[in-house]
Amino acid sequence: MPFQIPFKFGGSASDAVNSAIAARARPSRMMEYDQPLVWVVLLMMLFGMVMVYSASIALPDSPKFAYLQGKNNYFLVRQALFIAISMVTGLFVFRIPVATWQRFAPLMFVATLVLLGLVLIPGVGVVVNGARRWLSLKVFNLQPSEIMKVVSVLYAADFTVRKQQFMHKLTKGFMPMAAAMALVGALLMLEPDLGAFGVVVCISMGILFLGGFNMIWFGGIGAVLVLVFSTIIALSPFRRARMFAYMNPWEEDNALDKAYQLTHSLIAFGRGEIFGVGLGGSVEKLHYLPEAHTDFIMAVIGEELGLVGVLVVIGLFYWLVKRAFDIGRQAIALEQHFAGLAAKGVGIWIGVQVFINMGVNLGLLPTKGLTLPLMSYGGSGILFNCVGLAILLRIDYENRVRMRGGRQ
Repeated sequence: MPFQIPFKFGGSASDAVNSAIAARARPSRMMEYDQPLVWVVLLMMLFGMVMVYSASIALPDSPKFAYLQGKNNYFLVRQALFIAISMVTGLFVFRIPVATWQRFAPLMFVATLVLLGLVLIPGVGVVVNGARRWLSLKVFNLQPSEIMKVVSVLYAADFTVRKQQFMHKLTKGFMPMAAAMALVGALLMLEPDLGAFGVVVCISMGILFLGGFNMIWFGGIGAVLVLVFSTIIALSPFRRARMFAYMNPWEEDNALDKAYQLTHSLIAFGRGEIFGVGLGGSVEKLHYLPEAHTDFIMAVIGEELGLVGVLVVIGLFYWLVKRAFDIGRQAIALEQHFAGLAAKGVGIWIGVQVFINMGVNLGLLPTKGLTLPLMSYGGSGILFNCVGLAILLRIDYENRVRMRGGRQ
């Protein structure tokens, strides 16, 4: 915005100059951050907390959670604690300049690779439901794959900015990123966590595409990735069985085994109809639908709040993703290319994970263990969702300061 000296009736020219300088020096007096974005994120987390309580209230009655007998609010209390910790962490992250994230992106990527490696060490990594994906911090289990989602946004944005002149070349514009993602993929597949690997690949490829990567190479690489994921599924007996069950979930053998989660999720949506059976009235959460408070919380929302509740949740996520892309476009227009790509990367991350989670719940995609961002139960998920969104808010804040002529 061009600097203009306001004319003030009844005052001297020096007073007008001083007033203009003072106004320019106080950009923080204006709107500093995106209030609607903050309120939408807070609303989604609180709504998710209510649904976690509803979905988990009967879990202490099951043999799997016998140690929680009588503690029907156990998951509610922990989710509230996770949200409080995440909000405090988000406030701290918001104060870190975007340039600092860009400077340390490669180092954070290496550090997160180390954490992914530590998970695989017996006695260090925590095994849950046959998967070794967590590190025990006593208070809660840390999931390094959630950290990698944030770090992959920052690393891919930094790589694209640094290698901008090579974006049309396969060897220098794609191969280094492909090698990094292959290493991440190898570590994630050893856990195993195909869902997280898919999200990380989508983030990286999406940012490269937005950064100007050659369209012909992009299409070819996309086809190769489809082939790679298909091969992984074909060579893995339990993934192959899941795929066949997904294609015909109502076959008797599938409905009682590999497609058990999917069939009960579909039953939940069917029972909800338009307006749902009412908050707390879900039957499927009563030990029929596994992981009702984590991976399949959307099915509980569909059963209790119906199509209306599902559409409201979809609308909120659509607005959130669109806002991330709007902030990214604004940053790029201000020639802050790393910030712009990082903001769009956060949008890709949230959008892809929401699409996969809802697709699994609705039977549009094979069953995968991915939570619904901001809503599902889990400390690592909520924490790093908030970290990513705090970085997005910081990008928006710096955009606003620049547009008002202030300095960071």
